[in-house]
Amino acid sequence: MAHRLLVIEDDDRLREIINDYFTAKGFQVFEAVDGADALCRLDEGSYDIAFLDIMMPKIDGFSVCRAIRRRSNMPVVFLTARNREDDMLFGYELGADDYITKPFSLPILHAKAQALINRAKQIDNASYDFNGLSVNTKSRTVMTDGQPVSLAPKEYDLLLYLIENKGIVLSREQILNAVWGYDYLGDARAVDTHIKKLRRALKNQAHYVRTIIKGGYCFEPEK
Repeated sequence: MAHRLLVIEDDDRLREIINDYFTAKGFQVFEAVDGADALCRLDEGSYDIAFLDIMMPKIDGFSVCRAIRRRSNMPVVFLTARNREDDMLFGYELGADDYITKPFSLPILHAKAQALINRAKQIDNASYDFNGLSVNTKSRTVMTDGQPVSLAPKEYDLLLYLIENKGIVLSREQILNAVWGYDYLGDARAVDTHIKKLRRALKNQAHYVRTIIKGGYCFEPEK
């Protein structure tokens, strides 16, 4: 099946060049001419990867990246003329997987895109098994002691984020940024509330989610 690429770029000529090259490589390419058009495209379907400019009419690329991260974990690559270090760092903070400055090499861009897609698919098909607790990321199912657990979407995302960073103490701010997004307007108490709900749902396996005093939370597998 062809990979679905969303190119979000207001430069008509550059969109055409990327479209021609990646179509020849077997990709199915979709285009958005500005940030508002990109949000419409995101509502219309799912994609395997997005190339995203920053300086665009209507809605800038940083805002589009935030919107993508609210609804998808697909790889996002910034393609931009902005080469300042603080722009790059901000792009990565928003959840971008790569930041490439113009001009760039199409073969290198293709190689990076293919690697990011392959890595994302491996994560999407991952499963985690602990003593009495299992998570299948492809089906988004959670089992405790062989019984299915019903989790709200945010509780599932929270559990998965903790598991993917098992053994690491995560602050409430880190969890908010990763699970709720950088533009979340609430406060850190949302994390505590969802941790309580998650523990209730996990029942006998709630001990995996540890509270670290003055630190945050940590998923600790049994040794």
